[in-house]
Amino acid sequence: MKRSLDQIANAVEARLVGDGHLEVSGVASIESASSQDLAFVEDEKYFSAAMRSQAGAVIAPEFAVSAGAARPLLISDHPKLAFARAARMLLATPQSEASAGSVHPTAVIHLSASLTPGVSVGAYAVIGERTQIGAGSRIGAGCSISADVTIGAACEIYPNVSIYPGTTIGDRVIVHAGAVLGSDGFGYVRDRKTGHYQKFPQVGRLIIEDDVEIGANTTIDRGALDETRICRGTKIDNLVHIGHNCQIGEDVVIAAQTGISGSVVVEKNVVIAGQVGIAEHVRIEEGVIVGAQGGVPSNKILRGKGVLFWGTPARPIRDYLRQLATLARLAKKD
Repeated sequence: MKRSLDQIANAVEARLVGDGHLEVSGVASIESASSQDLAFVEDEKYFSAAMRSQAGAVIAPEFAVSAGAARPLLISDHPKLAFARAARMLLATPQSEASAGSVHPTAVIHLSASLTPGVSVGAYAVIGERTQIGAGSRIGAGCSISADVTIGAACEIYPNVSIYPGTTIGDRVIVHAGAVLGSDGFGYVRDRKTGHYQKFPQVGRLIIEDDVEIGANTTIDRGALDETRICRGTKIDNLVHIGHNCQIGEDVVIAAQTGISGSVVVEKNVVIAGQVGIAEHVRIEEGVIVGAQGGVPSNKILRGKGVLFWGTPARPIRDYLRQLATLARLAKKD
């Protein structure tokens, strides 16, 4: 969708230097940009490369103004964020197309399901009893959406997603291919006499709030008796598992291959890197960062806004490095 630089500058709160009537229709890297694309640069050492590129306009920090740019600039103190916002604007589906909606003839939709005008449903998708889907949401091919599911407006559910009964999804949620939402948690009780395992009831719910993104092949269990909740704005990478009864706060970032056991509380603005393992009943307080391949034992509390925890068991990075240095000294003595 073409937009003038004036429109983009206003939308992303950038200061325009140059021809505001010039239009662009896409975004690209400095290396691959065409005259129809918007690019960005953050570091001054890459600015000359940006000026040699074919980009129609460049988002850059304040230093670009005095550098004598040969093309229009959008000046921002956070170019990458401005670029992301501009991309969303340029790549958005036109309103007329989004409002039309369509249902593929092979889709199976229960008569009691409610689809707001503008919903699109792909080939061989199945939508169960009493399920409600909000305006402008798109359900990909092969999705299985069970009974009593609620999906808000403007959601993107990619192909082959499975959503179990009773799951609630807010507005503008993105769920990538192969994700499984609301499945039973891994809860069993061992009979000490026989050694056999009895399944503990898994009858709770999964609630996903607005503006959450869930990666491909990620699984999130519903609560055992109560609920699992993923709060507003959280971003979850591919191949993540979140167990039953977890409470994941607002604007949390969880990278790929992380596993979170049941009844874990992750407060807002936490960052969890790749391949982290978190045992049950852990609490990670606001703003904590857990480094890649970290391990957090059961019932542990991690606290300290902006503090990086590393290793297994996870501890503040300063302690971890001090312990490594001690081990290195002991090894030299041998």
